[in-house]
Amino acid sequence: MQTEPMMTRKPTDHYPSRIGQEPALLNRVDPVVYSTWSADSPLTKEQSAFYEQNGYLFLENFFSSDEVKDWKAELKQLQKLYSDREAEHVIREPGSTEVRSIFAVHDNNPVFRDLSHHPRLTAIMEYLLGSKTYIHQSRINFKPGFTGKEFYWHSDFETWHVEDGMPSMRALSCSIALEDNTPHNGPLMVIPGSHQKFVSCVGQTPENHFKHSLRKQEYGVPDQDSLTLLAQNGGIEMPVGKAGSVLLFDCNVMHGSSSNISPYPRSNVFVVYNSVENRLVTPYSGQQPRPDYIASRSDQ
Repeated sequence: MQTEPMMTRKPTDHYPSRIGQEPALLNRVDPVVYSTWSADSPLTKEQSAFYEQNGYLFLENFFSSDEVKDWKAELKQLQKLYSDREAEHVIREPGSTEVRSIFAVHDNNPVFRDLSHHPRLTAIMEYLLGSKTYIHQSRINFKPGFTGKEFYWHSDFETWHVEDGMPSMRALSCSIALEDNTPHNGPLMVIPGSHQKFVSCVGQTPENHFKHSLRKQEYGVPDQDSLTLLAQNGGIEMPVGKAGSVLLFDCNVMHGSSSNISPYPRSNVFVVYNSVENRLVTPYSGQQPRPDYIASRSDQ
């Protein structure tokens, strides 16, 4: 008698979304920091507490200028390579052929593969997630001067849960600045404390939604009333700093960025770490999983 594949067994859905007629704010049922702090922890006690309370942590000058120099050179090579070359993991700006994002850089590029496994980073991830981790997703986001488009407010977990089958909020993003992030070049904005509430969105997910959502998301978008309430409770912060700085943010924190109409480019490497104890199951939408370059199952 055959047993059902593990991937198809979905745990109880504590975060239903895109199934109701009205949006809803649901309480988080998962921890934020999965380890108990000690003197050996890779973060200070204050840093750990700040992340737990606010859902993000900004580590300025985490990497040296020499390290960043090498990564910037590789980034420019990739941007040039894909300027006129099509590939499924390369996403272009809506209404333009300009490169918006390059996915799976931890898989396709040895330089960024080494960066994603940097021991200083993985130590922090394993502390915050309380286990060994694997990379759920990686990408470079380009936001060139004058033309870089916005990323609307969203919770990453809402999409990863519905479209990828991520059961619990036991993942986080690491954004590494390869250019100075200033208030003028479309930096990431976060709503502190929003990670404690899950915004259940409306609108049934279309088939192959990822083909459009990576350029401009239209489903899984939080409603304005929920966003207003979250911002009234937590405010909006804009962590900015020099190239080499690192922003860590919980998978459910509400974040977004405006367009870049300044002359100054903004490019960041995003690496998403998921706990090995939070492996993907069948998407909660009931649809086919998104491609591996967007939501890796190969590390499972």
